Amino acid sequence: MKTSILSILVFALGITFGFSQQGKTEINRDPKIDVLMNLMKEMNKNDNDSDRYKIQIYSGNRSGAQKAQSEFKESFSEWYSTDVYEPPNFKIWVGNFRTRLEADRALQQIKKKFPIAFIFKPKK
Repeated sequence: MKTSILSILVFALGITFGFSQQGKTEINRDPKIDVLMNLMKEMNKNDNDSDRYKIQIYSGNRSGAQKAQSEFKESFSEWYSTDVYEPPNFKIWVGNFRTRLEADRALQQIKKKFPIAFIFKPKK
């Protein structure tokens, strides 16, 4: 009885350690992916890309622009806002939307707080 239990135990341990696998995982990917990722980063750095849509929430004097921008930052932290001076007005522009649909969705939310907001494409 003891020999059969001992032989089963030795057999089980032998199978466990005899068939265990050790290996190294290697990921093969095309080197062009890194080139494309770097290109995409460079393209996304350009916030003034004229193929993108922006929303203007304010146009007027400097103090009004600063107030509007701070109110916007408090209410909508998910979009980036920037102030632009186009003589004689200071303007607050919001977002950098790839499609008109994205801009329209954002405009619906923004108009609740800034009713004069509108969508535009900046000139080159």
